[in-house]
Amino acid sequence: MSYVDEVYELVVEKNPAQPEFHQAVKEVLESLRVVIEANEEEYRKEALLERLTTPERVILFRVPWVDDKGQVQVNNGFRVQFNSAIGPYKGGLRFHPSVNLGIIKFLGFEQIFKNSLTSLPIGGGKGGSDFDPKGKSDREVMAFCQSFMTELYRHIGSDTDVPAGDIGVGGREIGYMYGQYKRIKDVYEGVLTGKGLTYGGSLARTEATGYGLLYLTREMLKSNGIDIAGKTIAISGAGNVAIYAAQKAIQMGAKVVTCSDSTGWIYDPEGIDVDLLKEVKEVKRARLTEYAAARKSAEYHEKKNGEHGVWTVKCDIALPCATQNELDLEDAKALVANGVTAVCEGANMPTTLDATKYLQDNKILFVCGKASNAGGVATSALEMSQNSERLSWTFEEVDKKLEQIMINIFHNIDDAAKKYGKEGDYVTGANIAGFLKVAEAMKAQGIV
Repeated sequence: MSYVDEVYELVVEKNPAQPEFHQAVKEVLESLRVVIEANEEEYRKEALLERLTTPERVILFRVPWVDDKGQVQVNNGFRVQFNSAIGPYKGGLRFHPSVNLGIIKFLGFEQIFKNSLTSLPIGGGKGGSDFDPKGKSDREVMAFCQSFMTELYRHIGSDTDVPAGDIGVGGREIGYMYGQYKRIKDVYEGVLTGKGLTYGGSLARTEATGYGLLYLTREMLKSNGIDIAGKTIAISGAGNVAIYAAQKAIQMGAKVVTCSDSTGWIYDPEGIDVDLLKEVKEVKRARLTEYAAARKSAEYHEKKNGEHGVWTVKCDIALPCATQNELDLEDAKALVANGVTAVCEGANMPTTLDATKYLQDNKILFVCGKASNAGGVATSALEMSQNSERLSWTFEEVDKKLEQIMINIFHNIDDAAKKYGKEGDYVTGANIAGFLKVAEAMKAQGIV
């Protein structure tokens, strides 16, 4: 049995009932096969893959808090510090009822390679809780965040582990957690990113993941002789990534015709009105039914079991920006049948393995999230730099750095794919480019 297959079987055996983590490991190891087999003896002797797929540290804790009725609630808290070979752990915190250890491990594992691709000195980590901020008052969210940080503060620091936001964790949640960290530690340091602009946050951080997705998508299309201007784009999600991906796509001359949330999806043939979408989602924190009610051209479709309606719409480019495994094989077939040219992931692992294979087999340009959605963590690292220097860069400065990072990521994954005889396979290119840097650092630091 090959070393790749041995390690994958070991991961499944040692991490039962964690399908998302198994999926992430399988996708990475399969695409690294060409590199691993060329160095199999050395990697096996050093157990490099076993170390790569095992977190350096896993922290699980309870989070008790009191709701507005005086009832004590208890949630689970997680932080997985996966790999620090190239820098302090860096990765978001996700607050959502679906959060469990397997999902946090999959996200942390992906983060290793994503952070490596940015070329910035940051390692891989992830965390979160099964707490749901939806429907909670500001006081309840504050109570939870303060309790969560009362445990987490022991394990993080500006040179140890620097969390950020993710699903369910925006500026409000980051603010409450940062205040509690400062209160406990009596230290004013850049220990969280995604902070407010009045206390160490970076301009362009809010827009970064969505903007970065479009910078890489445009560069990929350009390298394949395609102009993004005039193209029709289907986007899933209606959160931070989706909103700013839509905004940047429109600025580039494309037309975005879909968005979605957990209850339904919108098709707007005249193009999504981003200002209205922001009003509904960022200000009112409401459902997309309010978008449809305010815009005559919009069609609202209630979500049915197993249906991802945004992918049934005719489009040139698809950008899944919602959550993991939201684009399955049937969705991929619908996209191909409708003439899609490119699929770039804005979320973490939103495309299933069989859907990815189908898209690649049908010669669709496809970039995985660890490359195409790296703009968020890249700008978080830029926020860390500004905090360390006690400086604040302009929006234009940050945006320009972000654009160049995303362009460089595309060319690095393109070059890696070509070097190993996989031209056009940007998934393999991303995994190889991310892996080689981390592997070299791990080998140089000994058996740790």
